[in-house]
Amino acid sequence: MTSVQVDGIAELVTNDPSRGDETALGVLTDAAVVIDDDRIAWVGPSASAPAADRRMDVRGRAVIPSFVDSHSHLVFAGDRADEFTARMAGTPYDGGGIQRTVQATRVATDKELRALLATRVDEMHAQGTGTVEIKSGYGLTVEDEARLLRLAGEVTDETTFLGAHIVPPGVDVDAYVALVTGPMLAACAPHARWIDVFCEPASSHAFDGDQAREVLEAGVAAGLGLRVHGNQLATGPGVRLAVEFAAASVDHCTYLSRADVNALAGSATVATLLPGVEFATRSPYPDGRALLDAGVRLALATDCNPGTCYTSSMPFVLALAVREMGLTPAEALWAATAGGAAALRRDDVGRLTVGAAGHLTVLDAPTYQHLAYRAGVPIARCLDLGWPARPAEAGRTSPI
Repeated sequence: MTSVQVDGIAELVTNDPSRGDETALGVLTDAAVVIDDDRIAWVGPSASAPAADRRMDVRGRAVIPSFVDSHSHLVFAGDRADEFTARMAGTPYDGGGIQRTVQATRVATDKELRALLATRVDEMHAQGTGTVEIKSGYGLTVEDEARLLRLAGEVTDETTFLGAHIVPPGVDVDAYVALVTGPMLAACAPHARWIDVFCEPASSHAFDGDQAREVLEAGVAAGLGLRVHGNQLATGPGVRLAVEFAAASVDHCTYLSRADVNALAGSATVATLLPGVEFATRSPYPDGRALLDAGVRLALATDCNPGTCYTSSMPFVLALAVREMGLTPAEALWAATAGGAAALRRDDVGRLTVGAAGHLTVLDAPTYQHLAYRAGVPIARCLDLGWPARPAEAGRTSPI
């Protein structure tokens, strides 16, 4: 690949606190980035940018690291719009609708699921997401869970085995846990980087602390990284279980005790907040301000799924975090980029530093603050380095 100089950047968010304004975002103004072989080779002032084979001018726009969506469920068929309508009329969410998606997904062909997945990933990319984690969990049989992970692996390296999503109707929970931690895990581990469990004693469909512990222990033995769905419906053991196992992330964190917050603050586990879920279920929003003030590391993600949050928009999630959870625009942007990378234990995405992946998102605005300020407006998109650009010596390119 030829090298590309991206310049004309009014404001560049690097997420490198040693850069620019020396905040967590490391903001540079009048900046440029050089990308060589899909990696960042140089970052700095436009006037000092080294020569490159091609030149792309973003004409006074802001550039940020592409969003890192560290929690999604993209491989599924069907939808549950009727459930959303019911919730808006007051019906509470309890996790039971997942089985409807399982039924629709099982009968879909690989070709159908692959097409649906590609559309959703393209939709995310068009809104500025450069890295996405994708879970299974809508198969709940050995063959179907392995199939969903195999399909997810065609579009991302961040695949998560979520056989412990719910207990299928009519199946004994202990027998199902044995299946998940035995034959299902054996079939799925080759296609997964992570294992996850929906630990939610408040729901008859999910798994209590002891059952979740069995799943996590089996995942460790299989060499998988750990993630936990925790404390979505009520306080429970999910958060502290994640911390005990040093899981990379515990996701939802809607209902937290003081002990949960204290445990997170002293741990390496990232709290991944999913405000689109609260929006779509009429649940209370987590107190993101209190978590940050306690020293908890936060990530933001979409949880894109057909039941509780059918959005692929990280800018929408960021705006909700600012409006409803007490985060500043800068804190929300960090959580949606570097925070998501931390939740995936990645240091090559979510930041624009030398050696990192060349995942840039361009905003049709002069500053990142417009992400929350212009909520609902599609101003963010991943920069396509394959976009036609003239050789550098020929002068400026057309606007992106």
